[in-house]
Amino acid sequence: MENGKPIKNTNLVEKFQKDGFLVLENALTDSQLLALNSDLSMWVEESRGNEKSYGKIMDGRPRFDLQLDTHSFDNPALRRITSPAEISKACLDVVKDNKALDLVSEIFGPNIKHWTNKINLKLPGSGTEVKFHQDFPYEPHSNEDIMTVLYFLDDVTLENGPLEVIAGSHNGPLYSLWHDGVFTGAVSAEIEAECKTKAISCVGKAGSACLMHSKLMHGSKSNKTQSARSLFIVSYTAEDAVNLAENPLPSELDGMIVRGKKTGIVRSTSYSVELPEYPQEVSFFDQQSKMKDI
Repeated sequence: MENGKPIKNTNLVEKFQKDGFLVLENALTDSQLLALNSDLSMWVEESRGNEKSYGKIMDGRPRFDLQLDTHSFDNPALRRITSPAEISKACLDVVKDNKALDLVSEIFGPNIKHWTNKINLKLPGSGTEVKFHQDFPYEPHSNEDIMTVLYFLDDVTLENGPLEVIAGSHNGPLYSLWHDGVFTGAVSAEIEAECKTKAISCVGKAGSACLMHSKLMHGSKSNKTQSARSLFIVSYTAEDAVNLAENPLPSELDGMIVRGKKTGIVRSTSYSVELPEYPQEVSFFDQQSKMKDI
């Protein structure tokens, strides 16, 4: 803010519209970053004493997702915390106010609501990878003004499993995440091979954020270092975007207005997409693991 008015970021808005993503430095304040990492450290320590995924979100699935084939007391493999803003003031405060959210409201308009939030972790030795996909088929809405913001809780480097994106792919087709009648949450092997030849790594210091359009093709490799790589991931939508499928991460915070006001207007755009399968698994990591069985 400057003199009580939002600072305009015309160049950043134009860059986002062209590429479908951008990395924003200092998206979090030092105090926000410290508070988030304090809660995260507590949850990682807590996970050591559990042999299976635990906790509970609104639909009964576990809140804390462990990669069971590698998890142990000495080497915890906590890979996902679902809707942490429901149980953490630090997470909720960031969902409601941060520098990246200011930019989201410039890109999509003044009225913005919260859709989902989660923490994805790549702890040393966990082996967690994300296959290439687009988020929009997981979360179809009446229009395509959907944003995923990934807040870096650690320094993200080329070696510790950074987000990899395909610039401009948000303006292209929506690819199927269904294969042989199974919802895998990932594009076909042929499309993924092509993506790997074009991928751009999104790196930056802790406290930065990557803003990513929901239609942008992306994935990530495993963490090859002895340092953690953790992201607090929040999805925002234009207020006039109405969901066309159940929220895969149901939360009491779904639909919370974080900028502007509620208008009661529904805006629709023309597109076709295959509806997703509601996850029975703890997280999409298990959905994507089905690809190896096809």
